[in-house]
Amino acid sequence: MRFLILIAFLVLATWGAHAIKEALNLEIRPGNEAMVHRGIMLGAVAYVGLLALPFVPGAEIGIAMLAAFGPGIAPLIYVATVASMMLAYTIGRFLPIKALERFLGLLHMQRAAALVARAAPLSGDDRLAMLLDGQSKRAVRVGLRYRYIALAVAVNTPGNSIIGGGGGIMMIAGLSGIFSPLLVFITIAVAVSPVPLAVLFLGLRLQ
Repeated sequence: MRFLILIAFLVLATWGAHAIKEALNLEIRPGNEAMVHRGIMLGAVAYVGLLALPFVPGAEIGIAMLAAFGPGIAPLIYVATVASMMLAYTIGRFLPIKALERFLGLLHMQRAAALVARAAPLSGDDRLAMLLDGQSKRAVRVGLRYRYIALAVAVNTPGNSIIGGGGGIMMIAGLSGIFSPLLVFITIAVAVSPVPLAVLFLGLRLQ
Protein backbone atom coordinates (compact mmCIF):
# COMPACT_ATOMS: atom_id res chain seq x y z
CA MET A 1 0.00 0.00 0.00
CA ARG A 2 2.83 2.41 0.86
CA PHE A 3 4.54 1.62 -2.43
CA LEU A 4 1.31 2.28 -4.35
CA ILE A 5 0.87 5.59 -2.52
CA LEU A 6 4.43 6.55 -3.49
CA ILE A 7 3.78 5.68 -7.14
CA ALA A 8 0.51 7.65 -7.11
CA PHE A 9 2.31 10.68 -5.66
CA LEU A 10 5.04 10.53 -8.31
CA VAL A 11 2.45 10.18 -11.09
CA LEU A 12 0.54 13.18 -9.74
CA ALA A 13 3.72 15.26 -9.45
CA THR A 14 4.72 14.31 -13.00
CA TRP A 15 1.28 15.31 -14.26
CA GLY A 16 1.67 18.61 -12.40
CA ALA A 17 5.03 19.24 -14.07
CA HIS A 18 3.51 18.70 -17.52
CA ALA A 19 0.52 20.90 -16.67
CA ILE A 20 2.76 23.73 -15.53
CA LYS A 21 4.88 23.34 -18.66
CA GLU A 22 1.79 23.78 -20.85
CA ALA A 23 0.57 26.73 -18.78
CA LEU A 24 3.87 28.53 -19.37
CA ASN A 25 3.18 28.67 -23.11
CA LEU A 26 2.24 32.33 -22.78
CA GLU A 27 2.11 34.93 -25.51
CA ILE A 28 3.65 38.18 -24.29
CA ARG A 29 1.45 41.16 -25.20
CA PRO A 30 1.40 44.79 -24.03
CA GLY A 31 -1.59 44.15 -21.78
CA ASN A 32 -0.56 40.95 -20.03
CA GLU A 33 2.79 41.84 -18.44
CA ALA A 34 1.44 41.24 -14.92
CA MET A 35 0.14 37.79 -15.85
CA VAL A 36 3.45 36.88 -17.49
CA HIS A 37 5.35 38.06 -14.42
CA ARG A 38 3.15 35.94 -12.13
CA GLY A 39 3.60 33.00 -14.46
CA ILE A 40 7.37 33.34 -14.32
CA MET A 41 7.43 33.55 -10.52
CA LEU A 42 5.03 30.62 -10.03
CA GLY A 43 6.88 28.62 -12.66
CA ALA A 44 10.20 29.23 -10.91
CA VAL A 45 8.83 28.16 -7.52
CA ALA A 46 7.22 25.04 -9.02
CA TYR A 47 10.44 24.31 -10.88
CA VAL A 48 12.51 24.37 -7.69
CA GLY A 49 10.06 22.14 -5.82
CA LEU A 50 9.36 19.59 -8.56
CA LEU A 51 12.96 19.30 -9.76
CA ALA A 52 13.99 18.40 -6.20
CA LEU A 53 11.60 15.42 -6.16
CA PRO A 54 12.96 12.01 -7.18
CA PHE A 55 11.71 10.58 -10.49
CA VAL A 56 9.74 13.76 -11.37
CA PRO A 57 10.69 15.44 -14.70
CA GLY A 58 10.77 18.96 -13.27
CA ALA A 59 13.48 19.95 -15.76
CA GLU A 60 10.76 20.26 -18.40
CA ILE A 61 9.48 23.38 -16.63
CA GLY A 62 12.88 25.03 -16.87
CA ILE A 63 13.17 24.15 -20.55
CA ALA A 64 9.65 25.47 -21.19
CA MET A 65 10.53 28.76 -19.48
CA LEU A 66 13.72 29.11 -21.50
CA ALA A 67 11.81 28.36 -24.70
CA ALA A 68 9.01 30.80 -23.86
CA PHE A 69 10.99 33.74 -22.51
CA GLY A 70 14.42 33.35 -24.10
CA PRO A 71 17.82 34.49 -22.84
CA GLY A 72 16.42 36.99 -20.34
CA ILE A 73 15.13 34.18 -18.12
CA ALA A 74 18.37 32.14 -18.19
CA PRO A 75 19.92 33.60 -14.98
CA LEU A 76 16.71 32.86 -13.03
CA ILE A 77 16.60 29.28 -14.37
CA TYR A 78 20.26 28.78 -13.44
CA VAL A 79 19.78 30.03 -9.87
CA ALA A 80 16.58 28.00 -9.50
CA THR A 81 18.29 24.83 -10.76
CA VAL A 82 21.19 25.18 -8.32
CA ALA A 83 18.74 25.96 -5.49
CA SER A 84 16.64 22.90 -6.34
CA MET A 85 19.62 20.55 -6.47
CA MET A 86 20.93 21.87 -3.16
CA LEU A 87 17.45 21.58 -1.62
CA ALA A 88 17.32 17.89 -2.58
CA TYR A 89 20.85 17.37 -1.24
CA THR A 90 19.99 19.11 2.03
CA ILE A 91 16.84 17.03 2.48
CA GLY A 92 18.98 13.94 2.00
CA ARG A 93 21.45 15.16 4.62
CA PHE A 94 18.71 15.42 7.22
CA LEU A 95 16.87 12.21 6.36
CA PRO A 96 17.73 9.29 8.66
CA ILE A 97 19.71 6.71 6.72
CA LYS A 98 17.41 4.09 8.21
CA ALA A 99 14.73 5.50 5.89
CA LEU A 100 16.78 4.36 2.91
CA GLU A 101 17.22 0.93 4.47
CA ARG A 102 13.46 0.61 4.94
CA PHE A 103 12.79 1.82 1.39
CA LEU A 104 15.20 -0.74 -0.07
CA GLY A 105 13.61 -3.42 2.06
CA LEU A 106 10.21 -2.37 0.75
CA LEU A 107 11.53 -2.95 -2.78
CA HIS A 108 12.93 -6.35 -1.68
CA MET A 109 16.51 -5.20 -2.40
CA GLN A 110 17.88 -7.09 0.58
CA ARG A 111 21.60 -6.93 -0.27
CA ALA A 112 21.44 -3.17 -0.74
CA ALA A 113 19.43 -2.80 2.48
CA ALA A 114 22.05 -4.86 4.34
CA LEU A 115 24.83 -2.64 2.98
CA VAL A 116 23.00 0.49 4.16
CA ALA A 117 22.48 -1.11 7.59
CA ARG A 118 26.24 -1.69 7.85
CA ALA A 119 26.99 1.89 6.82
CA ALA A 120 24.38 3.55 9.06
CA PRO A 121 26.46 3.81 12.28
CA LEU A 122 29.63 4.94 10.48
CA SER A 123 30.93 8.44 9.84
CA GLY A 124 31.17 9.77 6.29
CA ASP A 125 34.88 8.94 5.98
CA ASP A 126 34.34 5.46 7.39
CA ARG A 127 31.45 4.86 5.00
CA LEU A 128 33.63 5.83 2.05
CA ALA A 129 36.41 3.53 3.30
CA MET A 130 33.93 0.68 3.70
CA LEU A 131 32.61 1.15 0.17
CA LEU A 132 36.11 1.30 -1.30
CA ASP A 133 37.20 -1.82 0.60
CA GLY A 134 34.13 -3.69 -0.54
CA GLN A 135 34.59 -3.01 -4.26
CA SER A 136 36.92 -4.97 -6.49
CA LYS A 137 35.65 -3.48 -9.78
CA ARG A 138 37.96 -0.74 -10.98
CA ALA A 139 35.15 1.38 -12.46
CA VAL A 140 33.28 1.48 -9.14
CA ARG A 141 36.41 2.37 -7.20
CA VAL A 142 37.24 5.17 -9.64
CA GLY A 143 33.66 6.43 -9.39
CA LEU A 144 33.89 6.58 -5.61
CA ARG A 145 37.30 8.29 -5.60
CA TYR A 146 36.19 10.86 -8.18
CA ARG A 147 32.66 11.01 -6.84
CA TYR A 148 32.13 14.73 -7.46
CA ILE A 149 32.89 14.31 -11.16
CA ALA A 150 30.62 11.26 -11.19
CA LEU A 151 27.90 13.34 -9.50
CA ALA A 152 28.16 16.07 -12.14
CA VAL A 153 27.99 13.49 -14.94
CA ALA A 154 25.00 11.71 -13.36
CA VAL A 155 23.02 14.94 -12.95
CA ASN A 156 23.63 15.90 -16.58
CA THR A 157 23.08 12.46 -18.13
CA PRO A 158 20.02 12.37 -20.43
CA GLY A 159 17.42 9.90 -19.23
CA ASN A 160 18.66 9.94 -15.63
CA SER A 161 15.02 9.96 -14.49
CA ILE A 162 15.12 6.14 -14.52
CA ILE A 163 17.60 6.31 -11.62
CA GLY A 164 15.78 9.07 -9.77
CA GLY A 165 16.44 12.18 -11.83
CA GLY A 166 18.46 15.12 -10.55
CA GLY A 167 16.44 15.36 -7.33
CA GLY A 168 16.79 11.67 -6.52
CA ILE A 169 20.51 11.63 -7.30
CA MET A 170 21.13 14.67 -5.10
CA MET A 171 18.98 13.29 -2.28
CA ILE A 172 20.94 10.04 -2.23
CA ALA A 173 24.20 12.03 -2.35
CA GLY A 174 23.12 13.89 0.78
CA LEU A 175 21.88 10.73 2.45
CA SER A 176 25.14 8.89 1.77
CA GLY A 177 27.16 11.23 4.00
CA ILE A 178 30.23 11.04 1.73
CA PHE A 179 29.76 14.38 -0.06
CA SER A 180 30.88 17.72 1.39
CA PRO A 181 28.21 20.46 1.16
CA LEU A 182 30.65 23.09 -0.14
CA LEU A 183 32.11 20.80 -2.80
CA VAL A 184 28.63 19.67 -3.81
CA PHE A 185 27.57 23.30 -4.26
CA ILE A 186 30.62 24.03 -6.43
CA THR A 187 30.06 20.84 -8.43
CA ILE A 188 26.40 21.61 -9.11
CA ALA A 189 27.07 25.28 -9.85
CA VAL A 190 29.46 24.19 -12.61
CA ALA A 191 27.51 21.12 -13.78
CA VAL A 192 24.20 22.88 -14.51
CA SER A 193 25.71 26.00 -16.11
CA PRO A 194 26.21 24.95 -19.78
CA VAL A 195 22.60 25.25 -21.01
CA PRO A 196 21.77 28.59 -19.28
CA LEU A 197 25.11 30.02 -20.43
CA ALA A 198 24.52 28.84 -23.99
CA VAL A 199 21.07 30.44 -23.99
CA LEU A 200 22.34 33.66 -22.41
CA PHE A 201 25.54 34.25 -24.38
CA LEU A 202 25.17 32.21 -27.58
CA GLY A 203 21.49 32.86 -28.21
CA LEU A 204 20.61 29.15 -28.20
CA ARG A 205 16.86 28.72 -28.71
CA LEU A 206 15.00 25.83 -27.07
CA GLN A 207 11.79 24.74 -28.79
